[in-house]
Amino acid sequence: MRFIAPFALLTASFTSFADTSNTLQLENVFDLEYANQITITKQGDTVYFVRNRMDIKTDRKVSNIWSVSRDKNDMQPLTSGVHMDYSPVLSPDETRLAFISTRNGSSQIYVKWLTTGNVAKLSNLTQSPSNLAWTPDGKQLIFSQFVPAKAVSPVSLSGKPEGANWAEPAKYIDDVYYRADGGGYTEKGYTHLFAISATGGNARQLSSGDFNHGGPVSFNKQATALYFSANRHADNQLKPANSEIYKLDLSNLAITAITDRIGPDHQPQVSPDGRYLAYIGYDDKHTNYENSQLYIRDLQSGDSQSLTTDFDRSVGKFQWRDNSQGLYFSYASEGKTVLAYQPRKGKREIITEQIGSVSFGRPYSGGDFAVSNKGDVAFTLADTQRPADVAITKRGKAQRLTNLNEDALAHKQLAKVEEIWLKSNHDDMPIQGWVAYPPNFDKNKKYPLILEIHGGPVANYGPHFSAEVQLFAAKSNVVLYMNPRGSDSYGKAFAQTIHHNYPSNDYDDLMTGVDALIDKGFIDESKLFVTGGSGGGVLTAWIVGHTDRFAAAVVAKPVINWISFVLTADYYPFFADYWFPGKPWDHVAHYMQRSPISYVGNVKTPTMLLTGESDYRTPISETEQFYQALKLQGVDTAMVRIPNASHGITHRPSNLMTKVAYIQWWFDKHSK
Repeated sequence: MRFIAPFALLTASFTSFADTSNTLQLENVFDLEYANQITITKQGDTVYFVRNRMDIKTDRKVSNIWSVSRDKNDMQPLTSGVHMDYSPVLSPDETRLAFISTRNGSSQIYVKWLTTGNVAKLSNLTQSPSNLAWTPDGKQLIFSQFVPAKAVSPVSLSGKPEGANWAEPAKYIDDVYYRADGGGYTEKGYTHLFAISATGGNARQLSSGDFNHGGPVSFNKQATALYFSANRHADNQLKPANSEIYKLDLSNLAITAITDRIGPDHQPQVSPDGRYLAYIGYDDKHTNYENSQLYIRDLQSGDSQSLTTDFDRSVGKFQWRDNSQGLYFSYASEGKTVLAYQPRKGKREIITEQIGSVSFGRPYSGGDFAVSNKGDVAFTLADTQRPADVAITKRGKAQRLTNLNEDALAHKQLAKVEEIWLKSNHDDMPIQGWVAYPPNFDKNKKYPLILEIHGGPVANYGPHFSAEVQLFAAKSNVVLYMNPRGSDSYGKAFAQTIHHNYPSNDYDDLMTGVDALIDKGFIDESKLFVTGGSGGGVLTAWIVGHTDRFAAAVVAKPVINWISFVLTADYYPFFADYWFPGKPWDHVAHYMQRSPISYVGNVKTPTMLLTGESDYRTPISETEQFYQALKLQGVDTAMVRIPNASHGITHRPSNLMTKVAYIQWWFDKHSK
C-alpha cells in the first residue's frame, strides 16, 4: 500500500492556529532573506555582499549583489533580476567588481565598472566557473573550471541497421568517484585553473594533469607565480585528504610542490609584503576529527611553523593584516563563530563573537567576514531571531548596516531561545544545548517536546536563526537542540569521543537534555518527539532502537546499515578509512554493532522516514532498508520520498516547507 498525504492537507493542518497573523507560517519561508559572501574596500567605507532571497514563482533561491556604505548606511543594488549573482571580487584598484551570474541561463563571468555602472559578460564557458581572483595588475581573472574528458566505451555494437531504434547504450564506469551528491552521476574529467582577460576573450588553461585543481589562489609579490591547493598524489582517489600547496610558474606553467606531508593543506594566501605564505592544515592521523591549524611559511628560508599549536579549535577562513604582521581568522567555539587576530609573534585576541550563521534552515554555525586595510571588519551578523545581516566592527561594538528581515519578521512572535549546559548522565561530561520556547510560553502549562538532532556527526548547532526550529515552536512545541559528544567547536578530545564509536554515549547526552526539560515541569511526557537529519537521522534511528519513551519519530536521510552505506555512498574511500577501523568485510561485527538496523527488533515507536530520492551521500536505499524492516516488525511507519532532492533536502524552499509539514503532521497524528 502506498502512503499518500496531500501537501495541501498538511499545510492546512500546520497553519491551523488561533492567530495566524503574528506567528511564523510555512509560506513565510519565501519572505526570508540573508546576506553572505562579504567583501570590503581598502578604506573600509563600503561593503559589498550577496543578498539572497527565496523566489516563490520559481521555488528557487535567487541572489543579487548589493553595497552598503558605512557612514550613510544606505544600500544600493549593483545587480538585479531573478537569477543567481554571486562570488563578488573587487579589482585591485577597486574600480571594477567581477562576479559570476546565471542571468543568461548558465554560469558565466561578468564585470561591473563601478564608476560608470556598465556591465560586461566576459566569458562563454561550457562549464561553471568558480573561485574568481584578480591578478595583481587587474588585467586578468583567474578561475577554476571542470574540463570534461572523452568517455571511451570498451564495447561497441555492430550490425545496427539505419533507422533502427535500439536501446540506449550501456554506461561503462571505472572511476573511484562515479556519482556525487547534488551532482548525480559524474562526467569524466578534472577541474583546472584558467585565466581570462578582464576585457573578455578566450580562457587559457593554466594547470595540467589528471588531477583536480580548485579552491582559492594567491599570487607571489612579483605576480610571476600563483599558489593553489590540490591532491596530485598518485593515490589521490583513494586518499582524498592528502592535499598539498603548489606553486604554478606563470611563465612556463611548471608546477612545484611547496608542502609535503600526510594531511590536507589548503587555502594558500601570500602576505601583503610577499614574504610569507599562510595556509591551513593538519597531520592526518586517520581520526574522525583533527583541528585545522594556521601555518605560515617563510618563502625566503622555506621554514614553516604553526601559529595555533596551543589552540584547541579548528581554524576556518583567514585573512592577512595589511602590514603582514598577523592574520585574522574565524573558528567555531561552543556553537558560535568567533573572529580572532593572531600576530606572527605574540598573543591572539578576540575581535568579535557575533559572526552569524548564513544557514537559515537549521541552526548550524558558520558565517563570513572581510577586513579592510584599516582593520575594519565587515561580517555577517545573525542571532536566533534574525537571519544574517551585514555589520562592521573594529575591536568594539558591532554597527549593524542592514536589516534585511524587518519587513518579514518584525511583526512576528518568534520563539525565544535559551542556552543550557548539562552534565551527561553517562559520565558528567559538560554538554551544551538550546531550548526554543513557543510564542506566549507559559511555564505553568504542558507542552510537547521535539528533540531535533544535528547531522555531521562532527558539526555543531548554536544560537542562530533556524526557520525549522521557529516553525516547530510556532506550532506550540518546545524544541530542544544540543551538541552531544562528537560535535565540533569544543576541542579535539570532545569530537574524538565518537572515533570508531558512533553512535554510542551521544545517546546518553541527548537523553540528559530530555530529562532536564521534563524536570522543569512544563513538558507533557506523553508528547515526546524526536527527529534529525543525516547524522541526526542516524541518532534518531538509534534512539528508537534503544528506548520507547518517544511518542513518534521522524528519521531524515539516515544511515541504517554502515556496511551498505560505505559501499553505496559517494565519498566512500573517506568513510571507510576515517570512520571505521578498516574495510567492512574485515570488521563486520564492528560495523553492525553501530548500525541502527541491528536494533530494529526493539523498535515500537511510530517512525516516519524522509529522504531525497537523489541523495547520494546517505542513499535512499538506507531509508528503504529501515522502512521495510519496520514493516516486517509491524511498526507503524511511513516513507516520504522527496523527488529530485539530494542530501540537502531543503535546497528548494518548498522542500523545506514539505519537510517541516510532514514532520509536524506525523507528530500530531501520534499525539497521545
